[in-house]
Amino acid sequence: MFCPKCKTEYVEGIHVCADCGSELVPGLPTPEPPHWIDFEEVLTTFNAGDIAVIKSILDGEDINYYIQGEAFNYVQPLVQPAKLMVQKDQADQAREILNDLALDYTITGGVEESTED
Repeated sequence: MFCPKCKTEYVEGIHVCADCGSELVPGLPTPEPPHWIDFEEVLTTFNAGDIAVIKSILDGEDINYYIQGEAFNYVQPLVQPAKLMVQKDQADQAREILNDLALDYTITGGVEESTED
């Protein structure tokens, strides 16, 4: 027997949870597997200012992203650039939005262009 609220297991013959008072059930439902979101690298940069601008733009467009290695500027010498990782189904939209910015980044994954200073 199990408590559906606090998930505590009890021996047969107990019908009420001693912790929360809920009616016990014979078994707990199988939890759904987590929903994983695939992300794709869209651009790289060593410039913290670029990251701030890019985040602002993508937030305004409701694009799901994260910056891998965002704290790169704490490491000397700079070994790896920060990578903008965007939800796969929004990657092309993000590239299109960021393609015309005159920042110091390199777009990756399907676009052969990079901007100049």
